[in-house]
Amino acid sequence: MSNHHEQPVRRMSTLLARTLREDPADAETLSHKLLVRAGFVRRSSAGVWTWLPLGKQVLDNVSRIVREEMDAIGAQEVLLPALLPREPYEVSGRWSEYGDQLFRLKDRKGADYLLGPTHEEIFTLLVKDQCTSYKDLPVMLYQVQTKYRDEARPRSGVLRGREFQMKDSYSFDVSDEGLAESYRLHREAYVRIFTRLGLDHRIVSAVSGAMGGSASEEFLAPAAAGEDTFASCAACGYAANTEAVSHPLGRAEGAAAGHGPVEELDTPDTPTIESLAAHLGVPASATLKNLLVKVDGEIVAVGVPGDREVDLGKLGEQLAPAVVELVTAEDFTGRPDLVRGYVGPQGLEKVRYLADPRVAPGTAWITGANRPDTHARNVVCGRDFEVDRYLDVVVVEPGDPCPACGEGLSLDRAIEVGHIFQLGRKYADAFGLDVLGPQGKPVRVTMGSYGIGVSRVVAALAEQTADERGLCWPAAVAPADVHVVAAGKAAQQELAAEAAGALAASGRRVLLDDRAGLSPGVKLTDAELIGVPWILVAGRRAADRVVELQDRRTGTREELPLAEAVSRLTA
Repeated sequence: MSNHHEQPVRRMSTLLARTLREDPADAETLSHKLLVRAGFVRRSSAGVWTWLPLGKQVLDNVSRIVREEMDAIGAQEVLLPALLPREPYEVSGRWSEYGDQLFRLKDRKGADYLLGPTHEEIFTLLVKDQCTSYKDLPVMLYQVQTKYRDEARPRSGVLRGREFQMKDSYSFDVSDEGLAESYRLHREAYVRIFTRLGLDHRIVSAVSGAMGGSASEEFLAPAAAGEDTFASCAACGYAANTEAVSHPLGRAEGAAAGHGPVEELDTPDTPTIESLAAHLGVPASATLKNLLVKVDGEIVAVGVPGDREVDLGKLGEQLAPAVVELVTAEDFTGRPDLVRGYVGPQGLEKVRYLADPRVAPGTAWITGANRPDTHARNVVCGRDFEVDRYLDVVVVEPGDPCPACGEGLSLDRAIEVGHIFQLGRKYADAFGLDVLGPQGKPVRVTMGSYGIGVSRVVAALAEQTADERGLCWPAAVAPADVHVVAAGKAAQQELAAEAAGALAASGRRVLLDDRAGLSPGVKLTDAELIGVPWILVAGRRAADRVVELQDRRTGTREELPLAEAVSRLTA
């Protein structure tokens, strides 16, 4: 709570906030429903939101904590434009890499611009312009700014918008050791930020994706509404985004010599693993599923055990920057060697074969025989077919072995609220970012990139802390410290106003429900919906100067004299 600096009392009679009893029709997630119903945000257009006074207060509180911890590690705040020229993004390759996610526009002279989705390029150019010697480094710069991504399906309220608030920071060092130190400082600052915000979070290993770079970790807030799935191991503490879970290449027990020769089976109408397993009376895990994909237009086969699914996201990450697409019916035209539903790795002449580590040398499979209505048994890896490259690309399932210790993994949904990368020299190379080194020779700078989704944090906190009565904000981010409710009669209004004044004078942020003509029940329902940590009610014992104090988080209520309530809330 703030220091003894008198705060103005916010009155609900004049506050721009209309609460709703019904959930908005398009809302799927808890945070979407409650932030709209409690009058924190309003939809402006698909994926674009207006922050109303209560919501803006929460957003500002999150931003303030982020700024304080960034400043504490020596990062300097700047503000870059959101409207950016095309050229730097052409240089980095991201003008085309981002594809449909970029908002592109032209100025009156026909020059191309974009609305910034993230700012590596522009920060790199800023440092190139400002820093010339190793003595100017290390430097860490950050901004809290509006970003734009043209999401195909904006949903979940402010969780997945097309315009959103983000803190992005970048470190610039002359050595890899310097980068590791900047990374450590950010990582520790993030832990402090999320702890202060009251957000339950996990740090998990991640893949770098379109950002490039090496070391990469995500900060995830466990929540049912999360779009990320992470795997964790209770035995050893391992945690990773499922796209980053990979298993070492295993070796099968027994040599290929232990298996009989390849045997062809007549299997009419069995183009799916389910139909094949049922027809032969074998488990799906005994079969080999071969998925055909196009990698930069070239047809490639991906082999996984028949009881597993291919994680296309994982496959895309591992083959990046190549573009991975599923094959279409047209792709089989003029390819008699590819028989839909009956593809097997043996005899695939002109097709690269990628496989999951579970398809280890010496393992035998039932798989397609590359002829219609025919499968083959005893197809042995290393004897009857070779794997060109092993990639861990199956969808992770609960109980899969932990890569670190072998115990069973558990899976949980989460919201990504932060991401830290050791970018290395990708952008410094693209823009020729050198400084004069200690020996008088140019040294290539190395970078880190660190993001926090400020508006997403608001939704993540709502998801994690809300209950059946409404929002329930941690004290650090709540739109007020105390919600004072006047039950209705003149004496109750006067006592409530007095309470609000005394609390505000001692530096507490107060929301006073002084609305006329509403029943006490409606006002209390709204107070619980809005979710301020403390609710003080001037009700039936107002004449005795006794109020009811309710802890919104625990639901406990007690009656006590006003002076005692004020001193407790200002202690």
